[in-house]
This record gives sequence, C-alpha cells and structure tokens, in this order.
Amino acid sequence: MKITEFLKKELQGWNYFEISGLVLVFIIIFTNAIFLKDSPAAVINAVCGILYTLFAGKGKISCYFFGLAGSMCYIYLAFKNALWGNMSLYLLYYIPMQIIGIFKWKKHLKQDTKEITKIKLPAGDRLKLIFLAIAGCVFTIMLLVFFKDKSPVIDGVTTFLSLLGMYLTVKRAIEQWVIWIAVNGLSLIMWLNLIIHGVKAYSTVVMWAVYFILAVYFYLSWKKELQE
Repeated sequence: MKITEFLKKELQGWNYFEISGLVLVFIIIFTNAIFLKDSPAAVINAVCGILYTLFAGKGKISCYFFGLAGSMCYIYLAFKNALWGNMSLYLLYYIPMQIIGIFKWKKHLKQDTKEITKIKLPAGDRLKLIFLAIAGCVFTIMLLVFFKDKSPVIDGVTTFLSLLGMYLTVKRAIEQWVIWIAVNGLSLIMWLNLIIHGVKAYSTVVMWAVYFILAVYFYLSWKKELQE
C-alpha cells in the first residue's frame, strides 16, 4: 500500500467532535508549555499519548507509532520522579507489547476501512480477569513499598492494571476501556499530587485527564459498534 493511501485510510472516519476536541486539547497543552514553562518531555509525551489513544480508539494501527514515541518520553519523566513501577512498566512491557500489537492488529484489519475488528470477552474470561487484577495489584503494591516508591498504592494499581489493559488492547477487546478508565483516573490523581509538590509536568496532568475522557468515550463507542 502506498504511503498516501495508508494515511488517507488512517484519517478516515473522524467526526467534528473528535477533531475539535483534539485541537482544543493541543491548544491547552502548548499554552501550558509556553506560560508555565512545562517540561519538553512532558509536552511530547502528552501529544503522542493523546494521538495514540485517539487512533487506538478508532481502531487504526498507526496508534502504535505514536505510542512508542510517547512511551520513551514517559520513561524519562517517571525516572526523574522516582515512579519505578511506571518506568519499568513502559520500558519492559509497553514498548515490546506495542511492537507485538502492530503485527497482531495487521492480521485483523477490515479491508474497506483498515480498522481492526473488535471483540468482547466471554463471561468466564472476564471473571478470571477480575481475580487476576486484585491479586496482581496487591502483589505490585507490596513490591513498590519495599523499593520505597513515592506513591506505592496508586503506582502499584496503575502499573498492574496497565499490564492487563495493554494485553486487552492487543487482543482488540472492549474490556480494555474499563481498565483504562480506572488507570487513567488514578494516574490523574497521582500526577496532580506531584504537581502540588512542585513537579513541572502540567501537560502530563492534561494528558491523563484527556485519557480518562477518551476511555469513557471509546468504551461507549465500541459498545455501540459491537451491539450493532
């Protein structure tokens, strides 16, 4: 496929609400960067992260290219702020899984729109997922307490749930958005706390707030598509 044809397919299917919302968010991010002297890594991470979430929600494989770029910036930010759980998550799991996701999604693209086909997990699998989430979060929190993480509870929960969320993203399952709603909400609280204590990462806070809104939006969107 030619690059121009690929780009045309990737940008297909956007509505006015999505485009205007994206423009507004980017205006807020760049305004923060200029007037509040935000970290360049935080700005790049926010832009790439929001584009990743939007393209993932639209079922477009190009989301992973933005995800890889944003992940590198987030690793730097997490390292600077001693968020070892989040840093390890992105370095050892997100980046490899995003590379795997490119090849997995490529096998399940609709020929006409180049969007992925979406699935819903069976009831039994969802129950197993809940038990795994509870046990994994408890173990991760205990591990981060041992390593003197600054926010062991929120960092631990978001770290383990993100493992499940990324796995479900690669599987193209709607349940991923339920996970991301929880992860994004808790991550927003964690970074707001860091801002209160003097960390200059305002774009990162905006990013997590937008992530939370997008997770709710795309859960409802995928649910409607699967019902149809």
